[in-house]
Amino acid sequence: MEEPATGGRPKRTRAQTRTTTENNASDASEHVDRESSPDDFEAPRPKAKRGRPPSGSTAAPPKASALTLIEVVKGNGKLIPQAVKLWVERYEKDAKPATVELLTMLFEACGAKYHIKEELLDETNVDDVVVALVELARSGNVDDYQSSKKEFKNMKDNLQSFWDKLVCECQHGPLFDQILFEKCMGYIIALSCTPPRVYRQTATLMGLQLVTSFITVAKTLGVQRETTRRQLEAEKKKQSEGPRVESLNKRFSMTHENITILEQMMRNIFQGLFVHRYRDIEPNIRTSCIEALGVWILSYPSMFLQDLYLKYLGWTLNDKNAGVRKASVLALQNLYEVDDNVPTLGLFTERFSTRMIELADDIDISVAVSAIGLVKQLLRHQLLPDDDLGPLYDLLIDDPAEIRHAIGALVYEHLISQKFISSQSGAKGVENNSSEVQLGRMLQILREFSADPILSVYVIDDVWEYMNAMKDWKCIISMLLDENPLIELTDEDATNLVRLLSASVKKAVGERIVPATDNRKPYYTKAQKDVFEHNKQDITLAMMKNYPLLLRKFMADKAKIPSLVDIILHMNLGLYSKRRQEQNFETVLQLIKEAFFKHGEKEALRSCANAIMLCSTDSQGELKDTARNLVKELHDELINNKLKPAMKEVADGGDEYPLLVNLKRMYELLLSGNVPIESLYEDMVSTLQSYTNKDDQVVTFLLLNMYMHVQWSLHAIIHSPTISEASLSSILAKRDSLLERLEYILNSCLEMEGNRCNQLARWVCVILTDLSRLFKKTNFASSKLEKLGYSPDASVLQKFWKLCVQQLSISDETEDDDGNKEYIEETNRDTVMMAAVRLAVTDKVYKEYLGPEIISRFVMHGTSVAEIVKHLITFLKKNDDDLPKTFLEALKMAYHRYMVELSRSDDESLASKHFLEFQELAAQLSGTFIGASKNRHKSDILKIVNEGIEYAFIEAPKQLSFLEGAVLHFVSKLPTPDILEINVNIQNRTENVNMDEDPSGWRPYHTFVQTLREKFAKIEGIQEEKDGTSVRRRGRPRKRRNIQGKRLFDDHGSSEEEDSISGSDHENAQDEEEQQDEDDDDDDDEDVPLINQIRSSSKLRSLKVSREGNKGQT
Repeated sequence: MEEPATGGRPKRTRAQTRTTTENNASDASEHVDRESSPDDFEAPRPKAKRGRPPSGSTAAPPKASALTLIEVVKGNGKLIPQAVKLWVERYEKDAKPATVELLTMLFEACGAKYHIKEELLDETNVDDVVVALVELARSGNVDDYQSSKKEFKNMKDNLQSFWDKLVCECQHGPLFDQILFEKCMGYIIALSCTPPRVYRQTATLMGLQLVTSFITVAKTLGVQRETTRRQLEAEKKKQSEGPRVESLNKRFSMTHENITILEQMMRNIFQGLFVHRYRDIEPNIRTSCIEALGVWILSYPSMFLQDLYLKYLGWTLNDKNAGVRKASVLALQNLYEVDDNVPTLGLFTERFSTRMIELADDIDISVAVSAIGLVKQLLRHQLLPDDDLGPLYDLLIDDPAEIRHAIGALVYEHLISQKFISSQSGAKGVENNSSEVQLGRMLQILREFSADPILSVYVIDDVWEYMNAMKDWKCIISMLLDENPLIELTDEDATNLVRLLSASVKKAVGERIVPATDNRKPYYTKAQKDVFEHNKQDITLAMMKNYPLLLRKFMADKAKIPSLVDIILHMNLGLYSKRRQEQNFETVLQLIKEAFFKHGEKEALRSCANAIMLCSTDSQGELKDTARNLVKELHDELINNKLKPAMKEVADGGDEYPLLVNLKRMYELLLSGNVPIESLYEDMVSTLQSYTNKDDQVVTFLLLNMYMHVQWSLHAIIHSPTISEASLSSILAKRDSLLERLEYILNSCLEMEGNRCNQLARWVCVILTDLSRLFKKTNFASSKLEKLGYSPDASVLQKFWKLCVQQLSISDETEDDDGNKEYIEETNRDTVMMAAVRLAVTDKVYKEYLGPEIISRFVMHGTSVAEIVKHLITFLKKNDDDLPKTFLEALKMAYHRYMVELSRSDDESLASKHFLEFQELAAQLSGTFIGASKNRHKSDILKIVNEGIEYAFIEAPKQLSFLEGAVLHFVSKLPTPDILEINVNIQNRTENVNMDEDPSGWRPYHTFVQTLREKFAKIEGIQEEKDGTSVRRRGRPRKRRNIQGKRLFDDHGSSEEEDSISGSDHENAQDEEEQQDEDDDDDDDEDVPLINQIRSSSKLRSLKVSREGNKGQT
């Protein structure tokens, strides 16, 4: 009879079905002598420490013989080997009680306290015991030792260790009696197929470990069998018969029989446990199965390295759980690493190689990186044609850095160093490792990206870590200077090599060449910083004498000069003094100055301005004096010899280009530092007077230079120890004249037809915003600078927003007819909306007007603009006491646009589009109240609903569609009692109204009421089940897929094994905590002028545009 030990419960009696077991196992080979006394296993006592009480007062460590098996397993694991030896001795003396003890431990490891009586052991039916155990689980009388609780952290490892030690200890006897382990396997397999997860998980763990341990013993026996076979063959050559031959024959037969028994037990567990649990609903169980199968195939290929078992690794490449897919990929990686396995993997590779390549673009980053490693193994064995690798190379410009770098390693090994080809041919020549050869191959790759420098930088970043030739500064410089007559570079290759040199220099000193998604500064250890300093020294020494030669050679090349000039930013300038190379330093500065006046493109000008400014501030001693003198010369030449004559020429009706290009030069200098242009300011104002006759770009850069000068002037006053009235009057005059010209141009842009002044209008919005924030009255309140406070009046504010709306309505793809578009990436619709949002949060007055206007356009202008509006909404939720009013006004504005369009247009599709935008706006705004936020903002939601109903019933039924389009979304966020009350109140409004006069007009009302009844009033609290359950996905955004599972054999019929792969394990959503983190990061930049932010983010935006264009072409 079984006795479920459930303390205090009556004993359960069940009918026993007698089972017979054939006992046909002979005594195994010689037994190993074991210690006879349990006392020999007593754990050593720790030495007494000074100050401790006498040893008799402290408890001695427990002995293995004093603990039950489950207590040993729950412990720290040190007593497991001793406990196993003691148990085997007990089993050899009396098998039944020892077997009962082991089975009890097996049940307890699963969490169930269940005991089989010794005298009924042979009669006990496995199914009856399992049914009883399932009942225990249903009644809640089980413990989950597989949980993450601290006290059970060693349970899994200890349990695996116990069974491993048991199998090893029994290999000289009980392992092959076909009784003990057959019985244990029966219970393990049965428990692995039960509904309780804890049973399946623990039983699967034990079953998989048994196979692993069986393999260890089988491999040992296999070695013994092979040794015996060789001895037998040698002995037979001496004599055909005899006692020695007979003994060897007997030993060979016994060893072979034992291996056969082990392999049969492995097959039993595989068929009874693995084939069911590898598709278990629990991902952890599936993962464990695949990990174990990978170990089995790798360690015992004679049995498992065949398609019968390999197919499970192929099928689980399509598992919906990322952990399972990764386990399968890693298992295959290990298999392909062994060259001897590859021929047997031929059919498997043919069937599943396509899926392996697809996994390189898996939604989970870790799976994708592992899959790329697997593809490298396939390439090493030349199992993939190069034509199949096209999609992989596209990942060189993917977002996650881990994937890009993994692909970079593949590209380096396959295309640059050509390790895979060399390893197959066995002729890895020395020339293939030379820097010149590898750089030549890299240039071949970069030719594919020559049209887009940013994509080229991505490719360089991907491969840089693996390609030492990129750090061979002398080789790169030599190739650029054509010092090797055997290497001829085309102009395209030279441009790419200069870009590679500049990017590699930045990487070598710890700079990022690809912007990080989190915008956080990288953290480096002291050792890493020391490496960067060493690299900086090597770069400087390599460039010191060659830098002037490179600058002279490529002086006229606008594509190469920016990258070349950037290199000086990452050099150790102090080495010029230490190596007595001051003359070379001065020569480099003069050449950079020459390049500054030779080129008029933004990239070249910006590089030169930054380089000259850095040399004048970061160099020391004579070098600094030299740099500062050169800066003064540059300022004087630009102001007196360039700008003033250019302005005079324009005033006389001459060409505007010299003025434009020199204004660009001045703007780039002002971005990097202050330039004294007081003498030019009035001339700029005068030039602006004739605005209608000037090119928009000229006007733009006049305004930008004036603004930058005002900003630097304010900075000087704020940081000055003394403040004079003259300086205050001067900056006020400059600011007011700038504001006057801005307002004039603002009016002119509003009056212009078409898209003629897009770029100028957007810069006007940005400058006006920055001026309002710089001179905000609260910044100077109650101080000597109070008179500097400024606030635009209502009319300017209205014109500002009108111009913003005009620009938001123009697509970024719409371009002017002029050819010069280098600054257009800094002024797109995002910039306009960002300016409006920043102005809205500057002052309460601006917020009351601009807040609703901005929010009403939440969903009208694309995803990037919507993200900017989200930041405003988050700010308002934290700082605005009248959030309902702002939201409701925004909804009214969107609804008003729909009503206007409906009344004046015969095109119903256009009106329908406006209504859909209005509905989407309501859905987005109501969606900001999720999770706990709904409870915190319940009063706000109620206010929006009630005032929305009031608005809808004005001149009813004219505006009743407001109920259906907006109010309904907010009602869904309320608890059921409030919904029922709203339903009653709204019906009371129509008690004495004849709705039959205008049935179509009252239709939205009926729809609203009916929806409340059906969707909310009948289902209490329905929204609490789903709302706010967003999960932060740990992968990367990726298109969802639904790829049918690959079938290795046609007769495979399990539908579960053909499960399609889901594109994601989690919903792609953001919770409020994540949004809060982003907002906290944004707060750091709140006081930075928008112009400066535009400058730092323009490359990232241009990258986005170029990448989208690239994807559109593929």
